[in-house]
Amino acid sequence: MPIKVMVVDDSAVVRGLVTRTLQEDPDIEVVASASNGRMALMQLERKPEVEIVILDIEMPVMDGLTALPLLIAQRPGLKVIMASTLTLRNADISLQALHAGAVDYITKPSTTEGPQAAVLFREALREKVKLHGRGSLARDEQDSPDELTNNISSEATPPRSKGPLVLRSAGTFTPAALAIASSTGGPQALFQVMGDLRNSLSHIPVFITQHMPPTFTQMLANHIERIEPLKCAEGRDGEEVQRGRIYIAPGGYHMLVERSQEGRRIRLTQDPPVNYCRPAADPMIESLIEAFDGRLLIAVLTGMGSDGLAACRKAVAAGSTVIAQDEATSVVWGMPGAVAMDGLCSAVLPLQDIGPYLRSRLAPRA
Repeated sequence: MPIKVMVVDDSAVVRGLVTRTLQEDPDIEVVASASNGRMALMQLERKPEVEIVILDIEMPVMDGLTALPLLIAQRPGLKVIMASTLTLRNADISLQALHAGAVDYITKPSTTEGPQAAVLFREALREKVKLHGRGSLARDEQDSPDELTNNISSEATPPRSKGPLVLRSAGTFTPAALAIASSTGGPQALFQVMGDLRNSLSHIPVFITQHMPPTFTQMLANHIERIEPLKCAEGRDGEEVQRGRIYIAPGGYHMLVERSQEGRRIRLTQDPPVNYCRPAADPMIESLIEAFDGRLLIAVLTGMGSDGLAACRKAVAAGSTVIAQDEATSVVWGMPGAVAMDGLCSAVLPLQDIGPYLRSRLAPRA
């Protein structure tokens, strides 16, 4: 059966575009539409088959952020994907929506971005609906991802785990840095993990690559700083790495760390995407291996594709410790599944256990 979708947007033109885009895929059917949140609630009552809602943020009568918890309360299990233009305000609201129960977000292309942006938007929209509506369908998708919307990789997700995973012993030294890689579902996972790590990161630097577009990574840093009282910001080219700081790879840039006699500094590059992504986890982690002599603790959280796998192989060989989020709590068990099934992990844990595990590994040892 096709995935049943409702489209909510105050623009009739946008509703028509989104509807046509989705219905180009035989696995998706748009069964309802609405021009504001209040009408969406009425439509949801009339259409019990709706599984996914594409929800605009800025609408009259009732906006998307107001409607979101009401929709979820009315239909437990409903999956909502927020849609907005790419602005600081909308990026902030989208992240608030993820806190409030939305499963994902997508940015609408602007009229100044050209036809390619519209093509990428349509591909990403269908991909996200299939991912959250029928996760198994998305595993076979081979389309190029939308670097402007979420930088998610469409590499085939590794097969679901069968039987016990092979774990390895953790590194023997106290980590000098923490690295985190995440993609689809990553913001929600990061909020949980960073909240669980409160007051335990003051003695090390933390480096995060989350596949996100520009503007969103800035707001992600702001949201994490509200959760974890340490300074959190996008990495700036040339800035000195300091303990007790959290560095987010900016959207559109790979974030690296270089070491010299003067210390360690952030380097941003716009080298070609790696694993279809920019920022990507592989170049970040590879640079950290050299900058910190392999003394890393690495967590790979929910995400599509296999970004981070190649670098984690090198990290483990250098003595680092790698852990991954488990399949049951991941939105997509692609990135964490890749490192887990490659035998690189010292632990594969549900989301709620990752923070406590990292805390135990980061504690200075006597």
